[in-house]
Amino acid sequence: MIDPQLTVLEVFYWLVVVLGWLAGIVMLVLAVVFIYDLVQPRHAVLRNFPVIGHLRYFLERQGEYFRQYFFAHDREELPFNRATRAWVYRTAKGLGGLIGFGSTNDLREPGSIVFVNSPYPLLEEECQEAPPRIIGPDCPHPFHAPRVFNISGMSYGALSAPAVRALSRGAAEARVWLNTGEGGLAPYHLEGGGDLIFQIGTAKYGVRDERGRLCDRRLRQVARRVAAFEIKVSQGAKPGRGGVLPGVKVTEEVAAIRGIPAGRPSCSPNRHREIKTPDDLLDMIAHVRDVTGRPVGFKTVLSSDVFPRRLFEAILRRGPDSAPDFVTIDGGEGGSGAAPQILADHVGLSIRESLPLFVDVLLEAGLRERIRVVASGKLVTSAQVAWALCAGADFVVSARGFMFALGCIQARQCHQDTCPTGITTQNRRLQRGLVVEEKARRVANYAHWVNVEVDKLAHACGLAHARLFRREHIRIVQRAGVSRPMHVLHPYPD
Repeated sequence: MIDPQLTVLEVFYWLVVVLGWLAGIVMLVLAVVFIYDLVQPRHAVLRNFPVIGHLRYFLERQGEYFRQYFFAHDREELPFNRATRAWVYRTAKGLGGLIGFGSTNDLREPGSIVFVNSPYPLLEEECQEAPPRIIGPDCPHPFHAPRVFNISGMSYGALSAPAVRALSRGAAEARVWLNTGEGGLAPYHLEGGGDLIFQIGTAKYGVRDERGRLCDRRLRQVARRVAAFEIKVSQGAKPGRGGVLPGVKVTEEVAAIRGIPAGRPSCSPNRHREIKTPDDLLDMIAHVRDVTGRPVGFKTVLSSDVFPRRLFEAILRRGPDSAPDFVTIDGGEGGSGAAPQILADHVGLSIRESLPLFVDVLLEAGLRERIRVVASGKLVTSAQVAWALCAGADFVVSARGFMFALGCIQARQCHQDTCPTGITTQNRRLQRGLVVEEKARRVANYAHWVNVEVDKLAHACGLAHARLFRREHIRIVQRAGVSRPMHVLHPYPD
């Protein structure tokens, strides 16, 4: 028989031996790290404090996440604060916008918006839903856009397949359009069967020939599946820089759709090679419209009124028929999965300044009825959408708002292929967390309730629907206790 006491002693002995070996290995690893830290030339902290200095870099990486959950106040975090994100999450879940015990929105802050309520708001039976608006009424195939608030451009590749599928299904359910982004038309965009706007980026993915030039045959093929085309001139997060998709996200399928090699970074040119002047831009718009029969517009970021004035001069010289059917004005605060910080931080006017500026120049040129205006740039709440309508927009689009509806937690890892929610990654394991059916429902809820609440704001202002908003229906806080009407800050041109 085996002595039980001896067996326990043997087990204890071998446990001590194993722990000793593990301790030795750990000490050896620490010794190697200690020596390496002493001799490496890159980091002064590690040279002066070997091994323990690594805690500094670890805590620095974790600081962003701790601030988000424990230290940042509800309305101070950037690019989107916790109060805004929470509002989108609740709206996407259909939980409504009710709060108790008062608002945390500080109306003393400069830039805050205050709507001018009517002392005699309309009764519910007098109210309406904002009516559809036609884009490109003179085109062979005009686009009857049903809703005010829609989904901005997000490419397949930058987003995962489950994310695009959920956006497509949700958009169709809520009757809003989905912009494909510059990455081409993926089968996932078509899954919901709703309205699509195809974005033509500077690399012309999805509509280019073997040499990278615009291909009429492919334009016609795409035109059968989409409602309109948008030529991307510039983007809010990176004006003057083409789109960037890191090589780790360029899978075989993404590469096939874009017509590029797999595994290599997808870098679009800084501009369309054939567009150097306003006339060049109008020529390209006319060509795409003639080939496809669809409405054609463009997306741009403004830094002054020079560009729109020169463009409208060219349109008036050539005739109103040469005008784009719509223009998307993206604010300098716009987002992207990957953008140089210097451009994101310091290039392009905010949408708060550029949208009224553009509308004013459009009115001066007498082209307001010819060209539809789409506003973009951190407009994710009903109040911000209504502000844009007051400023003169016909439509508003959002990308990051719908990413929040999909479950984005603002981890800011879009460019690293490590998105923890599966939205901006091509990693199949991480994509598994995004359940298409559930997220499609949230996308539809978010789109629906923003459109509904914008109309509710209009009703509070004594208007039948949101398309009747004008600048006199909103005030902008200048300093604590002082606000001014928007039509005084941005008067309509005479």
